[in-house]
Amino acid sequence: MRSLEILVVDDDDADAFMISEALENTERLTTVNRVADGREALDYLRRHTPFEQAQRPDLILLDLNMPRMDGRETLAAIKTDDQFKTIPVVILTTSGAAPDIESSYQHRANAYVTKPFGLDEFESTVRTIDRFYREVAILPPGE
Repeated sequence: MRSLEILVVDDDDADAFMISEALENTERLTTVNRVADGREALDYLRRHTPFEQAQRPDLILLDLNMPRMDGRETLAAIKTDDQFKTIPVVILTTSGAAPDIESSYQHRANAYVTKPFGLDEFESTVRTIDRFYREVAILPPGE
């Protein structure tokens, strides 16, 4: 079974922690890195300071509502950059608003998932995303 390198882009410390815990408590090799907003995500992907040693993620879990550069802008930047547009991006957010869903898919999100409110449901959802991208989906080659 392959390992996954996942970048979590979320300003909410509690949500980021729950995502990391759900992924790190699996029996699979998963590396989870986290940044707090879109600007940091682009710096991470481009290996700008302080992310010079960053590994290209196999999957990005992206929140929509963040300060400085939100998930909508971040998604658009990733999916229009030839270097990064093949990285799958799953929107993982509290918003279930139709305009957010439509806009995300228009900007080439690979999936849109609303964050469940219960801890068990949240962990189950994150593990399902992980399992799909690890066991079912065929990912583009890395660098």
